[in-house]
Amino acid sequence: MQLKNPELFSAIESIGEYYRTNIANRFTRRAISAMTLDPGTWNLIEEFTEKVDNYRYQGYHLDELYAQILAMSRFVYQARTEIAPKLRFLASSGAAGGLRVSDSDRVFREMAVNNFSPNLKVLADKLNELYVKVAAIDKESAGQKPPVYTQINDLREIGRYLVE
Repeated sequence: MQLKNPELFSAIESIGEYYRTNIANRFTRRAISAMTLDPGTWNLIEEFTEKVDNYRYQGYHLDELYAQILAMSRFVYQARTEIAPKLRFLASSGAAGGLRVSDSDRVFREMAVNNFSPNLKVLADKLNELYVKVAAIDKESAGQKPPVYTQINDLREIGRYLVE
């Protein structure tokens, strides 16, 4: 089954925009790129946050969408455990390649660092809301058959990934 629900597209676009603006911005991107996520997970994150328009015409297959939500959930967990505790150091070391950092950039960097953990929490909440919506659609459309989410064992970990 392919999902072409405008409400889902809107939620996914919102998550992508939030991720690019508040999580993977120019002040945190370098630290985030050092995370220990496999290339497949990074590809799913990119698909999810950058390529919504590709799915607008064909729709999302449930298993693809669940894989992308799961990848983003793993990202939240890893960012919380690997990056957040040392982000201040990672964001300031090598900033601007040794060039002098302007006062305004220094302020924006501090804002990005100070708000990283709360922004991860908001991202986790948005992902959870999306997952609940997708699971409800999945359950409703499955009828007598088991929903797709029951066949993907890794989805059982989403709660652990998204809750602090």
